[in-house]
Amino acid sequence: MSDMNDTATDGTTQTTTGAAVPDRNAERQEVPIDPATGRPYINTVAAVAIAPSGVGSELSGYVAQAVGVIRDSGLPNETNAMFTNIEGDLDAVLKVVRDATMKLAGQGYRTGVTLKLDIRPGFSGQLTEKAALIDHLLDDGADSRH
Repeated sequence: MSDMNDTATDGTTQTTTGAAVPDRNAERQEVPIDPATGRPYINTVAAVAIAPSGVGSELSGYVAQAVGVIRDSGLPNETNAMFTNIEGDLDAVLKVVRDATMKLAGQGYRTGVTLKLDIRPGFSGQLTEKAALIDHLLDDGADSRH
C-alpha cells in the first residue's frame, strides 16, 4: 500500500493514519471482534413491523407496545410509518425483535412479524450513514437510473 488510502485484500482501506475503514464496494469485509465479549461483531440493520391480527382496524396501540420494547432496548432505532429500524450486533437485534414480538404474543394475540435484515460486518452507524450517502449522491447530481 502507498501513503494514500489503499484497499487491502480484507475489504478495508488503510488511511494515512493507519486506521482501517471498511470499503463500501468490497464484496467481503473483515469481521471485527467485540473487545467486550471476544466474539465476532456482526453489524445488522433490521426493518421490523410487529402487529397483532384480528383486533380491529386500529393497530397503533398494539404497535406502540412493541415499539416501546425496541426503544427500551438501548439499541439505535427509528420508527417511520411502516417499520421500526434497529441497528446493532446480529444477536442483540434478533433478541430485541423476539422480545418485542413476545410483548404481544405473550398476551395471547396472534402476531405477525415482517423482518428484513441487512447484515454488514465491519460497518456501524448505518441508520444515519445510509441516508447521508444517498443525500450526498443526490446533492452531487448522481442519477441512480443509469
